[in-house]
Amino acid sequence: MLRRRQFTMLVGSAAVWAPAALAQQPVMPVIGLLSPASPDEYVDRLKAFRQGLKIAGYVEHENVTVEYRWAGNRLEKLPGLAADLVRREVAAIAAFSPAPAFAAKAATATIPIVFIVAEDPVKLGLVTSLARPGGNLTGINFFNVELATKRLELLRELVPGAVRIAALVNPANAAISDAELKDVEASARSMGLQLQVFRANSNREIDAAFAGLVRERLDALFVGTGPFFAARRIQLVQLGARLAVPAIYGGA
Repeated sequence: MLRRRQFTMLVGSAAVWAPAALAQQPVMPVIGLLSPASPDEYVDRLKAFRQGLKIAGYVEHENVTVEYRWAGNRLEKLPGLAADLVRREVAAIAAFSPAPAFAAKAATATIPIVFIVAEDPVKLGLVTSLARPGGNLTGINFFNVELATKRLELLRELVPGAVRIAALVNPANAAISDAELKDVEASARSMGLQLQVFRANSNREIDAAFAGLVRERLDALFVGTGPFFAARRIQLVQLGARLAVPAIYGGA
């Protein structure tokens, strides 16, 4: 049995040794993920995100931690969520779409930010150039907005008799919707098409938009880009099929 003095010395030695040993252990990096939507809208993207981490040698809960911040389609929450990640001192921030990227950019000039956007990031003002982004931001542009005019042209080729076109956009995703609509409206005028805009930011509003375009007897549907519509692609496709509305979408 240990005497009291021996026990006290042992405990004291352990108290000194434990923090020192812990300090020698590698610290698990923390990545912040900032999204304008909710987890159920990003199931596929989250799967791809984790797969990408794995390819790079990182497995969540094993050698990397991911701090998730979801705005639930309430973009006004993004600045606070971004500031929270900065306070958390994450190693990097993954920004899903322009709004989170801008919120993260405003929150930190030092933490690396990696974004995915559907429009030219230089035009948006996220980076100074594609070759040399500068600052602490870099990412991927899917060119969805730049291809909006081409999608409208394809829709006209698929439905040659279409003249009155419905355009479905998400008002909460103004950074993308405004730029996309500007190009589509200009292209529609040049092609002699009439464009009627419908806005939806919920399942109910999508249903209402489809009911409206059927009621107005519009010829075809152009669906805008963005994570909201991508997450509801099954609902959109099923409604289009059931109501026999020719449509073109921004992504699969």
